[in-house]
Order: sequence, then C-alpha cells, then structure tokens
Amino acid sequence: MIDVRAELEEYEFNAATWTDTRLLAASPFRYDRHPSFYVILDADDEAYGCWGDSGANDPEWQRGGFVMLLAFLRNETSEEAREYLDTKYGSGPEIDSAEITLRLPKLKEDKPRITRIDERILDEYKFRHPYLERRGISEPVQRLMNVGYDRDRQAITLPWYNADGTLGNVKYRRIDSKTFWYTKGGRPIREMLYGIHIAYGQKLRKAALVEAEIDAQTLMSAGIFTIATGGSAFTEAKRDLLLRSPIEEVTLWRDNDAAGRKWRNKVATELNGHIDVKLALMRGKYKDVNECACNGGNIRQFKTRNCRNLSVNLHCCQA
Repeated sequence: MIDVRAELEEYEFNAATWTDTRLLAASPFRYDRHPSFYVILDADDEAYGCWGDSGANDPEWQRGGFVMLLAFLRNETSEEAREYLDTKYGSGPEIDSAEITLRLPKLKEDKPRITRIDERILDEYKFRHPYLERRGISEPVQRLMNVGYDRDRQAITLPWYNADGTLGNVKYRRIDSKTFWYTKGGRPIREMLYGIHIAYGQKLRKAALVEAEIDAQTLMSAGIFTIATGGSAFTEAKRDLLLRSPIEEVTLWRDNDAAGRKWRNKVATELNGHIDVKLALMRGKYKDVNECACNGGNIRQFKTRNCRNLSVNLHCCQA
C-alpha cells in the first residue's frame, strides 16, 4: 500500500497540522496562508489519499486523488507520478484522482526515443506578462528561454527543449496560482533537463543545477548558467543527458525542504566520480533560490563547497 504520509512528509506545507487521520495546511496550489487544504491520511478511510481545497476557484483544483497531488508536488505529469508509485510500491489496489482505488498496471519498457513537437504551437503565445519580471527574471533570460504567455488560460509558457534544440514539451503555469500542466503528447519530463540544449549548443562546461525552471531563470538573470530537473526526481535519463553533455562541473542549489535534501543527495550520488560536483550553501529561511533573490539575497555571493564523495556531501549541507 502507498504510504501517503511518508510521501507527503518529503515536502513543506505552510500552516500545517498533522494528525493520525488528516493533514491540514495552507493550499499548496494557491498563495494561501490559512489551513484551507486537507489530505486524508487514514488508510482505513475509503478516501485515503484524497484531498480538498475549500478556497479553490477552479473546480478542477477543488478536490482530487493522491496521484494528482503527488504529480503537482513532484512537478511532473500524472502518468509519471503513477509510474513512480508503481516502481516504488508495486502493482496493487491503490489511489488515483479519478477513482478511489485501482490496480496500477505494470508499465512496459519502451525503446528510448526522442519526442519532438511542432514549435509552431508557440506562435500563439508570443506575448509577455509581467509575472516573471516581478519575480526578478530579466527580459534577456526570458527571450533566451523563449518564455511566452497564454492569454486565454492566463498562464506563462515555458518551453522544454531536447538536447538537439528541438521542442520536446511546454509547461503552462498559471499566473494567479501555483497550478500547472504540460502539452499533451509532449516528451515526458522525466527524460529531459530544462535548459540543457544551451549547454549542448554552446558547449558550456560549467552549470548550476536546480529543481524548478524559475529558479534556473533566477540564477541565469544573475549571470550563472543553470539547468533544472523540473522537480525533485533525478532519473537515469536525466543523469545520462547531463553526463553526455559538455558540462564538466555542476553546482547544486537545493530547495530548503526534505525533498530538496533528498534531491541533492540523489544527484550528488549519481554524478559523483563522473563530473565535478559542488554544493551551494544557501542556508536560511528562504525556500528556494527565487524566494531568496526576491527578498534581497545576493545570489552571486553565496559560497560553494566541493563534493568529492558522498560522505562529504551528506556532511556539509544538512541544513
């Protein structure tokens, strides 16, 4: 059975109260300060893993199942979240956003392939919204990353490119909440790295590595080339994509939560011995790079530490 509580404890929830049967917290989907969100933690409840958000205006985000919530927290599609759960817990009667219980199918391993989508889909998004500028992202960086704006759905568009520069997927992020979605039929994010096409195209040897696209854009606005994993998962495909690139040195900037620590340790373990790994020592109250920058933090003044082996990695950044 899926351990819902253990999965959720990897992430920070504002104004959180944990009981044996429920998590009560501020909504992770909105800019919320009050406990208007809940998740059922009682494994004997038929709605185990389901959640509700009493303050949501969008009906799609008022309630749902655990797969939908985990996909949001992991910054990936529902299909990728199901695959993660199936790999970790195996097939069995589990949780889904559409049905309370279902049997997760065993997924077949397909031969590796590169999904490319027509870049002309971006033509209708050639607009600019001040959302990212307000979060400290410079106009040159927005142009470099081909950021656009979907006026109909009020969402920033963040194209994800394959290593060869072709378009693989597009992420849509609402400007009035934290909700997002991806282009249907696009390449799975688990196979991609945000910004890696620049490293391949310009033969860059050094890069910072973060989880979120906006954190990558924040560092790039400070003059530091950065790629992003697009969430806390660091898959074999992402690792191989990085190791095949010209990058010889990477500096890890983690989020300040349990998932961020797990991400840092996973990445350092996977890359150790292949390329040089450094750790950015960003301590303090800020959740991530962008929040730090938006509150006056000088990104370029942060110290880094070499990570020669896993024991050093685990010792030097436990904050």
